[in-house]
Amino acid sequence: MRIDIVTIFPAMVRAGLQDGVLGRGVASGLIDLQVHDLREFTTDRHKVVDDTPFGGGPGMVLKPEPIFRAVEHLRETRGAPDAVLLPSPQGRRFTQAVAEEYSRRTHLVLLCGRYEGVDERVSASLVTEEVSIGDYVLSGGELAALVIVDAVARLVPGVVGDAESVVRDSFTRGLLDYPHYTRPASFRGLDVPAVLLSGHHGEIDRWRRQQALRRTYERRPDLLVDEALTDEERTWLAAWTASERNGAD
Repeated sequence: MRIDIVTIFPAMVRAGLQDGVLGRGVASGLIDLQVHDLREFTTDRHKVVDDTPFGGGPGMVLKPEPIFRAVEHLRETRGAPDAVLLPSPQGRRFTQAVAEEYSRRTHLVLLCGRYEGVDERVSASLVTEEVSIGDYVLSGGELAALVIVDAVARLVPGVVGDAESVVRDSFTRGLLDYPHYTRPASFRGLDVPAVLLSGHHGEIDRWRRQQALRRTYERRPDLLVDEALTDEERTWLAAWTASERNGAD
């Protein structure tokens, strides 16, 4: 997979790519990731990338010319991208399903906005999709781009050493993750659930499925609206709902 990130703060982005799973994926060659300084695609002596908005108003807007030049340069030197993404509060909500969709692409370009935003002609004519990591505002698109890249890159085969850990991630099935424990078995009066020490893999798997469903039911019930559940899981859910109803009564 090829990933290109265009930003006015390349050092900030590179710092977030050096360590952990993402850093190992880049170092191993499984991900060909490059960071590009938008200012290198300006033509004026001062490398200006922004200007005041037409119609007035506060702040500055990123100019279209250097962004278009950057993407055109990437097309010529790195090949045509499958998607040109712009992190934006106005975009499609970024979910695990979207990360899986992007992980099947071969070349992604991410454009990092700044200030009051990016000239609309970039969104209208250059960007294939705007994507939002949440309903809040950041100072720029760099952190959002890193979130997107991290979520996508770990799905590329071989990037995460244990493939099963990716399969069991939260949201992979549509549920939150189950609780995790490690040694010691008892810590300050807090004990690991006995089933995890039993060695009975069938019961452990059943407990984990139940805990994942319970945690989702309690913390993110919205995720259960369209979730396909087994008959056993529906029985658990009905019992918890009845218990809460009886408690309220």
